[in-house]
Amino acid sequence: MNPMSMDNFILHELIGLSAGVAHSSNPYDLGLRGKIVDETKNTLLIFDGVKKRMIPKDTAIFSFILPDKSITEVDGKKIIGRPDERIKNVRRK
Repeated sequence: MNPMSMDNFILHELIGLSAGVAHSSNPYDLGLRGKIVDETKNTLLIFDGVKKRMIPKDTAIFSFILPDKSITEVDGKKIIGRPDERIKNVRRK
């Protein structure tokens, strides 16, 4: 597999990446930053240094800091799905 980049990061595991909520329909989620510690079909679990916050994917735009320190934003609707299924579906397209 190719190294993670802005073009292919959704093909990779998101757990462990630093992420933030750039936009959200829930004002309490807006501006949250931390490390992704788990992912489900519809949510990201982000640890902000104090507690874990479950953020619905379909209501937010996330900013991700990739291993090369580049930052990319993605609409959470584009990453809905179980991680293994999301990766398989993207590869098929």
